[in-house]
Amino acid sequence: MSCIHLNRLRLNWLLPKQIIWLLVFSVISCLQPAKANSELFMNDLVKTTVAEQNKLNADDGKNITLINAINLTLLHNPELAALAKEIGALGGATLQAGLFRNPELSFNVENPGNIQKLRGDINSPDSVAQEVVQQLTTIRIGQLLELGGKRMARVQAAQLNEELAVRDYESRRIEIIARVANVFTEVLAGQERLKLSEETKLLAQNVVDKVVLRVQAGKVPPIEETRAKIGLSAARIEWEQAQRDLASARKRLALMWGSTLPQFDQALGSLETSTSPPDFHRLQELVMSNPMALRAMKNIEHRKALVEVEETRRIPNLTVSAGIVHHAQLGGTTAVAGLMIPLPLFDRNQGNLKEAHVRVNKAEDEHQALELRLKTELTQSYESLTAAWNEINILRNEILPGAKSAFNVMRRGYELGKFGLLELLDSQRVLFQNQLLYVRALANYQRLINDIERLIAAPIDTISPSQTNDTQSGKNY
Repeated sequence: MSCIHLNRLRLNWLLPKQIIWLLVFSVISCLQPAKANSELFMNDLVKTTVAEQNKLNADDGKNITLINAINLTLLHNPELAALAKEIGALGGATLQAGLFRNPELSFNVENPGNIQKLRGDINSPDSVAQEVVQQLTTIRIGQLLELGGKRMARVQAAQLNEELAVRDYESRRIEIIARVANVFTEVLAGQERLKLSEETKLLAQNVVDKVVLRVQAGKVPPIEETRAKIGLSAARIEWEQAQRDLASARKRLALMWGSTLPQFDQALGSLETSTSPPDFHRLQELVMSNPMALRAMKNIEHRKALVEVEETRRIPNLTVSAGIVHHAQLGGTTAVAGLMIPLPLFDRNQGNLKEAHVRVNKAEDEHQALELRLKTELTQSYESLTAAWNEINILRNEILPGAKSAFNVMRRGYELGKFGLLELLDSQRVLFQNQLLYVRALANYQRLINDIERLIAAPIDTISPSQTNDTQSGKNY
């Protein structure tokens, strides 16, 4: 209360409102309200601008790429919108944590009515004594002063809690990107499967036409025509199933950004990849930069900050008060001041402090458990990735060339009458099955890449010894 000198004031009791406002403004002028230590950055969480959104809307009904699918999903995902609003709410909590306590104004009247009592002998005027019980009016203003750094500790804990929400947003964002990439891979695989089914159906129809000609020429028995048509029917069933699976994958992809029906013609991309498995030790180093791991570390910092908050609460606060007392009969005012501080005899915040220390240990255990889980998932995904890569190379370099060569030889030999229909149909079935296995292996390999990229929160081709040029290298973590 050094901003004014109440003991030097000569106040006119006829202006009580002016006195009250003077006391209030004098205390407020001594305080500097704390500013928010962190700015809300909800606008920076979603990077898609209005121009980008217009471009995405203009692409409706046309082809779609992985990056467009990711941007649409991030823009319209309600989970991310909710997490962004949570960050904004915690920004308000940080602001509130830095504010000073409001001063308190009290108004007290003693012996209202100004009663006078007379004592003494009525017959003796000299013995008359007058006792006056005065009316006292007290106006007092008090301010709680937090000691021990309570306010700064509270603000630090609130800021760390806000950063935890940001880590939650980033973790969820990466999970959504990986989910979109997996569904997009399913669409690409479905398109490849449908393409293979159409080619197989055309081959089966070609075989039927040739068999019909040979039957009509009397070179083969009619039973071969029946067998060829059975093969054609099986190819048509596979083609219809491929159509249904592709339609289902397209709907799942559209639902990622809230569209009930796909508004695109086809997904642009290739399952073919030259991205070989990267160095495992490098992946182990990067996995701890995952937002989930960073959140666990930030959670430890937050818990330690809460320990600091509980430590500061052990120090009692000081309440400073000052005011004036007005004497109704004598006139004039008198300045009064006071101090109040609690005595920490029984409650020294022992329980809350113990709880805060235990929660720090819990946060450290959770961080170790998360680190173990991430490394376990990385090891399993990497082993599966290596196996899928070997399978792709064997299919691409050995099995598929042999199956194609065998089918071409069988088809040419059947036309020349050197091989029977069963051998031709068998070679056709083996070729289609291996082509389908190859598509599934490529899709599985891409899903494993998506999973590893989710764990390391970075594109895998940036650390792979061989760079890839396929269209799917568009994920931005």
